[in-house]
Formats: sequence, C-alpha cells, structure tokens
Amino acid sequence: MYRKLTEEMLAFIQKNPTAFHTAASIQEALDGAGYRELLESSPWTLEPGCNYYVCRNGSSIIAFQVGTELEQYSFNIAASHSDSPVFKVKEKAELETGGKYVRLNTEGYGGMICSAWLDRPLSIAGRVLVRQDGGSIRTRLLDFKRDLALIPNVAIHMNREVNDGFKFNKQVDLLPLFAGVEKGTLLGLAAKELGVEESEILGSDLYLYNRDRASVWGCNEEFVSSGRLDDQQCAFTALKGFLAAKNSRSVNVMACFDNEEVGSGTKQGAASTFLPDTLKRINMALGKSEEAYLRALASSFMLSADNAHAVHPNHPEHTDAGNCAYMNEGVVVKSHAGQKYTSDGMSVAVVRELASRAGVPLQYFANRSDKNGGSTLGNIAMAQASVKCVDIGLPQLAMHSCYETAGMKDTWYMVQLMKEFFSSHFQETGAGVLQIEK
Repeated sequence: MYRKLTEEMLAFIQKNPTAFHTAASIQEALDGAGYRELLESSPWTLEPGCNYYVCRNGSSIIAFQVGTELEQYSFNIAASHSDSPVFKVKEKAELETGGKYVRLNTEGYGGMICSAWLDRPLSIAGRVLVRQDGGSIRTRLLDFKRDLALIPNVAIHMNREVNDGFKFNKQVDLLPLFAGVEKGTLLGLAAKELGVEESEILGSDLYLYNRDRASVWGCNEEFVSSGRLDDQQCAFTALKGFLAAKNSRSVNVMACFDNEEVGSGTKQGAASTFLPDTLKRINMALGKSEEAYLRALASSFMLSADNAHAVHPNHPEHTDAGNCAYMNEGVVVKSHAGQKYTSDGMSVAVVRELASRAGVPLQYFANRSDKNGGSTLGNIAMAQASVKCVDIGLPQLAMHSCYETAGMKDTWYMVQLMKEFFSSHFQETGAGVLQIEK
C-alpha cells in the first residue's frame, strides 16, 4: 500500500514543474471528482451537499465541500503550498558570451541550495500570456519536457576553493547555458511550442526545473527522492484525504497557496485575503449571517501542512536531540516558542487525538534553541482568518535542494490523517473545550 501511493505521489510531482502546473493538476483531479469551478469575479450560488473550487492567479487554489447539516457548522481547513525554491527567467532572457554562447538571465526565487542545481539537466516551464482574438489575454501552460539548459561547474583546476566553502554568485556562477553558435531565443522557442506567433506573446512567468527523474531507492526501497517534495508531497496528501472524506456537518476546505517560499505576501499567498474572502463568500452564499460566520470560525480548525526536517544521518547535531523526526516514522508536529510554527497545547492535543483515531504515528519537531528555522503557512494565514491551527509536515532531507529525499511510508500516514481530519466535526462547547465528532 505504501509503494503504490508513493509512486502516485511521485508521478503527481513529476507532472508539476511549477506552481501553475500544481494548481492545474489539482483542478484536473477536482473536475474528475465532479467539483464545480467558481470565479471570484462572478456571483456564487452554493447548494448543500455540493463541491466547488476557486483559483487565484492560476497558481493558488481553494476547494471546498458543503455539508448538508450546517445549522451550527465549522470549517475544516488543510493548507499547503504549490511553490518551491527555483530560478526564474528574467523578462529579457538571453545573454551572449563572446558571440559563442547564449546564457539565460535568471534570478533566484526562495531560499535554495545553489550547488544542487549545477551539472544537472534542466528544462523550462511556467505560464505564457497570449493575445486572443476579441481583445482577450489567455493563460497557456508551458512545459518543454526536454533537456534544454544546464548550469556548468567551473573545473576544479580553475576553482581550487570549490570544496572549501565557495560562495556562489547568482548573477555570475548560476546562469544556465542555453544555446551555442546557432543562436535562438526562448520567446521564439515558446511560441513554436505553443503554436502561436511571437508577437502574440504578451507576458510570461517561466522557471528552470530539474529534469532528474524521481527515484525509489535504499536497501529495502524505503526512501524516495524527487524535486519539489517540499511542498507538493503535502499538497498531494491533502488532496487525497480531502477527496476520500465525507462530512455532513462541516465545510471542508483544502487550500494550496503560491509564494510561501518568498513570504506569502502576494495576492495569492497565505498572507493575502484569498482564504478569508473564500470563507466569507461561502457563509454568505449559504444565506448565513456575519455572526454565524464568526461562530463557525470559533469552532474551526486548520492543518498547516508543510514538510519538516528529518535528522540528517551525517549531521544529527543540527537537530534537537529530543524533538526530532526520522523518515518513515510518521507525521511530524512542529512547534516553536516564537510562533514561527503556530502549534500550541490545544492544537497539538487535537492532532494527537486525530492521529490516534486514524492509527497514524506522530513525531515532534522543534529547532535547536540556538538555531533559527524557517516559517510556514499557519501563523501567516491566521493573521487573516483566526482559527485553531497546528503545523504538521512529513520528514525529509535536503529541504530546498532541487532534489530532495523522504520516506516511503510517510505519504500514506499523512493521507490517513487528512482523511480522519476531514471526516471529523469540531465544535467549541465551552471555554477551552473542543468536541471532536465523526
């Protein structure tokens, strides 16, 4: 059971080289399950027992299931993110070197491990904005799906310090080789791939991605490696659990946000109004009052799902000896005194109860007290829609590399936890009292 689900997850990731492709794949799965698409620019009419989704920017998506017994309802929300650290192609893409080479002019997006990108087959994907007849502009997804560029290392004979803490300059060391003497342009290549004229392309958001195939490996095939495990592994497991659950007394919500890796402060990020806008419109479309909405929030719960650090086999000293996680040992609950992770005693208790009911093992992670960790979706989203929230994830190595490693079993564990969560109804019944019912 672990292998089949993990291979499905890896196929999902391989299909999605950018946040735009991730949102499109989620939309495809929702369409196949009979969900109805809504537009933020159009009126919403919702029916009890029906399922819907809405996209923003083509890179963030929120899906929801409307229960049939919503006299006193709550929102069950699981949030993940669609983006990963990557190189973005600049508007004027080509740079010549000595009239012999063409490089692509790129810039870093998110906190990447630069060295991981060197000497790997790279391709380019993203979205292209194309002029249509009638004065409209249409989004087209683009993925060349072939080896198209490479960032070559400098030979050790010319860079003797490369193994002694060399510092990479993104404008010098990390620009990819794209073409030789027979020059071409990325715009022209994109136009040919899409079957349009260059003059019809009005804009684009294009990114490099690693073409190395996903791998299942280890003595007992217990490990998996792929690009973009952070955070498409959580996006995939949230989607699977969401689609498998039934809940008549709640509004189940699955959100996948873009731009987490650069702080979430965009119109489609977790810090935007996308989530509260959606929740408020659900409440209004159901004919409920503002007081009913605030009451629903008071009983609501969020799983903020973003991958976690596993203990590194060569460097266990980087993790807290008592609050650390290992691959294939279960879902990780993340805590931080300064609230970079939003977990607290109540939310940890809730996820512990859900995991017990689902038969899912939990692990607990906190940074060493002398190290600063990263932040994630939970505390950022809570500034816009205040609900009880816990930060969870799946343990992995080499976070923010372009090729990361995780455990074979953990994908299955997270799906079971998500299914249990979305099948539960939460109700605040007193001060400090939260009832969890099936």
